[in-house]
Amino acid sequence: MTSAIDQAHWQSRLDELARKHGVPGAQLGILRLGADGGDELVTAATGVLHAGTGQPAGADSVWQIGSISKVWTATVIMQLVDEGRFALDTPVAKILPGFALRDPETTEAVTVWHLLTHTSGIDGDLFTDTGRGDDALEKYVALLADTAQNHPIGVTWSYCNAGYSLLGRIIEVVTGKTWDQAIRDKLFVPLGLTRTTTLPEEAMVFAHAMGHVKGGEEPVVAPVWGLPRAVGPAGLITSTVTDVLAFARMHLAGGLAADGTRVLSEESTAAMSAYQTDCPEKHLLGDSWGLGWFRCDWNGHRAHGHDGNTIGQAAFLRVLPEAGIAVALLTNGGSTRDLYAGLYDEIFGELAGVRLPAPFEPPAEPVTTDLAPYAGTYERESVRMEVFEQDGKPTLRTTLMGPLAKLEGEQVETYELIPVSPGMYAVRPEGMESWAPVTFYSLPTGEEYVHYGARATPKKLG
Repeated sequence: MTSAIDQAHWQSRLDELARKHGVPGAQLGILRLGADGGDELVTAATGVLHAGTGQPAGADSVWQIGSISKVWTATVIMQLVDEGRFALDTPVAKILPGFALRDPETTEAVTVWHLLTHTSGIDGDLFTDTGRGDDALEKYVALLADTAQNHPIGVTWSYCNAGYSLLGRIIEVVTGKTWDQAIRDKLFVPLGLTRTTTLPEEAMVFAHAMGHVKGGEEPVVAPVWGLPRAVGPAGLITSTVTDVLAFARMHLAGGLAADGTRVLSEESTAAMSAYQTDCPEKHLLGDSWGLGWFRCDWNGHRAHGHDGNTIGQAAFLRVLPEAGIAVALLTNGGSTRDLYAGLYDEIFGELAGVRLPAPFEPPAEPVTTDLAPYAGTYERESVRMEVFEQDGKPTLRTTLMGPLAKLEGEQVETYELIPVSPGMYAVRPEGMESWAPVTFYSLPTGEEYVHYGARATPKKLG
């Protein structure tokens, strides 16, 4: 017989590891499906919601789940596919009257599938504030006519927030409701979620987390609470680990809510976590992408999940179908990825006998690679990346640009690139224990790219 999940143990580990990694506050949830319907759900909370007020984090506090929202938006899209409103290969232009991108051929070619799988090539980090009105998404989509194309459609994978705002607009046009109302009616209500919202004024009625741009002994509260409303379908859901795990449970149960309500067809549920496309870089998130979910190989065990990062808040959701286990972690600053890595390796190791892959890091014995083929400037709408040698060391300098720079402040960061293998380097962001991969690669047609932070950034010619 499987022993019960030990709440006190995981509370203790959350307390200890959050302190170690300078995380002001966090909420953890562990769900294990029971074969006879007797699910186990354990939650824990630690620290504070706001370093300035000292309000303690609780099990019923709400947090921004960031880009985990994308899986929710993808779920509603798949519900509409189930209803026969459109298909995955339906061109977006056939659903949205007047839809236009900068390139007319791409406008005609981009499909719902391209948006779900981050392969449209649309520059994804357009964070222009189009207001708080119900027309925020409509106005946002109109801006895409002037937005750069990161890469030709379908030739590589690059994380695309804009594509999910576009999916949100598709939901609005097809349902005749705002994305906020549609996702409430089609997901929050049938799943019985009582503390999941999309608008700041809805979250304010609960004890809610504030982001921190710096954790540790002297935490610094974020300058603003949230992102513009038009980013909603890509990352504005606010929730608790209990509600997030009710969503995950539905996906584990083949599309059925806990009370037996059919929320999504079994076929569409399976398609969402099934292989759709490869990621050029396989260490940061997953090795491949489904329809909304990213897919991870955990030492031969197939898991899926999503992360979320907003202004000073970070969220992590992982699902291991073979064990019927889902784990959610919501945080508000500090070295959040280090907290995730330590906790999840312990949790899945103890409950399922599955360990997470060893963290990405440079080889123990230093290697030398030739930087010359990769040196130069890489640029997309929101960031410039310069690769060069400084004092004999390979170096990466990133400069934040555009509306995102206005939101988060002018940011220039310089990292030493530690060689891992030809075309792959490791950087360690300040204050982090974990390493991040920087991958250089070329498309079959010869264009050169760098993949960093889950984005493909093209090399500037000349």
